[in-house]
Amino acid sequence: MNFLRSIWRSDFLIKLRSWEYWPFLVVYWPIFIYWIWLSIRAKSFFYFSASNPGIENGGMLGESKIKILDKIPEGLKPKSKLIEPEQSFSSVANLAKEEFEFPFICKPDIGERGWRVEKINNEAEFEEYHVHSKTEYIIQEFLTEKIEMGIFYYRYPNENKGIVSSIVVKEMLTLTGDGHSTLKELILNNDRSKLQWSVLKHKYSSQLETILSKNQQIELVAIGNHSRGTKFLNGNYLINQDLNEVFDEISQHIDGFYFGRFDIKVGSHENLYSGKVKIMELNGAGSEPAHIYDPKHSLISAYKVIFHHWKVLYKISVINHKRGVPYMTFYEALKEYKKIKSIEK
Repeated sequence: MNFLRSIWRSDFLIKLRSWEYWPFLVVYWPIFIYWIWLSIRAKSFFYFSASNPGIENGGMLGESKIKILDKIPEGLKPKSKLIEPEQSFSSVANLAKEEFEFPFICKPDIGERGWRVEKINNEAEFEEYHVHSKTEYIIQEFLTEKIEMGIFYYRYPNENKGIVSSIVVKEMLTLTGDGHSTLKELILNNDRSKLQWSVLKHKYSSQLETILSKNQQIELVAIGNHSRGTKFLNGNYLINQDLNEVFDEISQHIDGFYFGRFDIKVGSHENLYSGKVKIMELNGAGSEPAHIYDPKHSLISAYKVIFHHWKVLYKISVINHKRGVPYMTFYEALKEYKKIKSIEK
C-alpha cells in the first residue's frame, strides 16, 4: 500500500491529475492555432503589440515593470526603486536603508511567472540577491494588506467604459500543524508544497525537524505566484458594477492601457470597492485571467475564458491599429526575444 501511495503521490502524477500544473505548451497549443488565425486576419503575427500603446510591445514581452509603474498614480502603488546591477552593494544598501525597511521585495525589471521575485528579510539576503543579479531589478515596498488578487480588466479604445472580466484570489502556500508532524512531514504530505520541496528543503533546512503545534500556521512562500505554490481561487463572485467603475477610473489615469491584469493587495472587500488598492504590477497583453487556475476549474471551461480574452485582445489591437498604432515588426520581435533570453541566462 505504501508503495502504491508513493507512486500515486509522485510529482509526476500529482501534476498529471491537475491540468493547472501541465506545461505551458501542452495547455496552450489550441490557443496558438487561434493566434495564427487571428494573425492572418490582422495581417500581422504581432498584432497584440498594438493592444496597449502606452506599454512596450503591448505588454506581451520585454516590457519594463518600472516604466509601467511610473504611469500609475502615486496613491495606488507601493514605493519602488530601479537598481542597476553594476552599482556596488554598499551604495545600494545605503539607498535601501534610506528609503525602505526590511522586509521588501526584489524582482527583475523584465521578467515573468515569478522569476527571481523574492522577499528580502535582511541585509545578507539582500546582498545575495544583488550580487547574483545580471540585469536591472526593482526594490519594492512589502505590502501588509491581507488580500492579494489579480484583477483582469479590458476596455475597447472607442468606448469610455470597460469591464472587470476576471478576479483571482491568491491563497499563499501555508501549512497548519497537527501537534505531532514535523515541518518536513507536513510539506511532503501536502501535494502543493511537495512540488516545491527542492526549494523548501533549503529555505527551511534548520526547521525541517520542528514539530508545529496543533493549528499553528506557517506561510512557506510569501510570493503570490502559481509557479511558487500559491493556490489561485476563482473570485469572480466579487465582480459588480461598482468594481467596474473603480477600474474604469483607475485605467483612464494610465495612458495607453486597455487590456491586462492588475496584481493588487487590498485590506478588505470594502476597500476594493472604494478603490483603496495598491497595485504591485500591471501586466498587459501577455497576462492571463488567472481565475482559470482554480483547482475546481476544468480545462474546457478555461479554454472558453482564454479564447474569449484572445478575441478581445485582437479586437482592441485592430481598433488601435486603425487609429495609427503600428504593429511590431518581425525584426523588433526577434530583438526583444533575444533580449529576454540574454537576461534569463
